Amino acid sequence: MDLGLKEKVALVAASTRGLGKATAVALASEGTEVIINGRDKHNIGEAAEEIRAKTGKLPFAVPADLTKPEDVDKMFREIAERFGTVHILVTNAGGPPAGGFDDFKDDQWMDAFQLSLMSAVRLIRSATPFMRKQKWGRIVNIVSLTVKQPIDNLLLSNSIRTSVIGLAKSISKDLARDNVLINNIAPYYVSTKRIDYLMEQTASRLGITKEAALQNIVREIPLGRLGTPEEFGDVVAFLCSQKNSYLTGSTIQFDGGAYKGIF
Repeated sequence: MDLGLKEKVALVAASTRGLGKATAVALASEGTEVIINGRDKHNIGEAAEEIRAKTGKLPFAVPADLTKPEDVDKMFREIAERFGTVHILVTNAGGPPAGGFDDFKDDQWMDAFQLSLMSAVRLIRSATPFMRKQKWGRIVNIVSLTVKQPIDNLLLSNSIRTSVIGLAKSISKDLARDNVLINNIAPYYVSTKRIDYLMEQTASRLGITKEAALQNIVREIPLGRLGTPEEFGDVVAFLCSQKNSYLTGSTIQFDGGAYKGIF
């Protein structure tokens, strides 16, 4: 299926590893001009070369700390100078630390707020003028299944990532007037390095092995396995594509059937 992504310009935030990099690979494989982002110049360079090796397309790499407004502004100036526009935005940021209510002070709550919500606000605010002008745009926010179903020991994610859903739904009607579609994708556990960190945290909290902690998670997934980054990237690529012409303001869980709710 041709997703109609050739020559579209896509910014994928926090894309030097994990789900962000998988999304960048999926979009580049479709012929998209991809911009990748991360804090560390060395990591960005390595990710760019890995994406080129997999797809034949070298992404444009821009270092930026998404919690700093000045970095986001500078990144978009570079994008405008290089490409003149942006058609697709995938917001993403590393997940906040694991822990419960008694584990966090005010400054850690504020750090999570800047990371999980304000990074998305700044990226969307910078990208939408281009999209409105050209009467076409796609925005996908990578969040977490925690926005639909709280997960033990992920209090910051449970609390703050839900606000991204509220943001997207609130602006989806206005953006739709200019054919700009905004959706959210809510992954459960996918085979990335963050899983190692989360399983270590769970194992320590419960007094079990990391392997046992992972098996407890897999038992909750009807498909009986974790999702893969490649599968995740393919879903995001569809949401960003010409083939998605009517879906907006929605939150899609990527969870192998683990979500227990109806809505």
